[in-house]
Amino acid sequence: MTPLGFACTGVRSDPYAAAPTLVFRLRITAPADTRVHALALQCQLRIEPGRRSYAEAEGGRLGDLFGERERWATTLNPIQLATVPLLVPGFTGETEADLAVPCSYDLEVASARYFRALDGGEVPLLLLFSGTAFAGPGGFQVTPVPWDKEARVRMPVRVWREAIDQHFPGCAWLRLPDDVMDDLLAYRSRRALPSWEATVRELLAAAAVEEALR
Repeated sequence: MTPLGFACTGVRSDPYAAAPTLVFRLRITAPADTRVHALALQCQLRIEPGRRSYAEAEGGRLGDLFGERERWATTLNPIQLATVPLLVPGFTGETEADLAVPCSYDLEVASARYFRALDGGEVPLLLLFSGTAFAGPGGFQVTPVPWDKEARVRMPVRVWREAIDQHFPGCAWLRLPDDVMDDLLAYRSRRALPSWEATVRELLAAAAVEEALR
């Protein structure tokens, strides 16, 4: 088995991607005399929410994910961010590679809700690696990359916000069933409302008046 080491040296948003994308810079090491012809990797990324603190307002917004703060000792479990493939070209000793990770803006997805709930600071992430290494001085020696290969990085929350805002500045997305969407569309048409924002604001205003009259 070819001994490999992994580290994440930084993360940035990709301004040229077709959708919100985070780019993780990886440093991969092998013994100095080992020629690695290629690495075919599977990279799993997890959020580790238990490895940071939360302000009171953040805690309130995280209630749907983790419950009341009193329960967090048992509910702050890892959140799956993504699993993405990466093909690393040949190298000897050490190389660096970019891992592009699409990030969802759908607030039905736990990772998106988690990121949006944070006011700032850093997000603790764990990167787990597996796959196949093709190495050897002549020809190929095919060996697995075990799941115990990992790296940690603390990603600034602003990097995720940059990735989202580059594509959807000042906006958030909500996924609805077809029948609910049809009802909203019919309501908007009846009221001749100019936008979805106006539609939702009118419904919220009506709900506020009804609640005040109770």
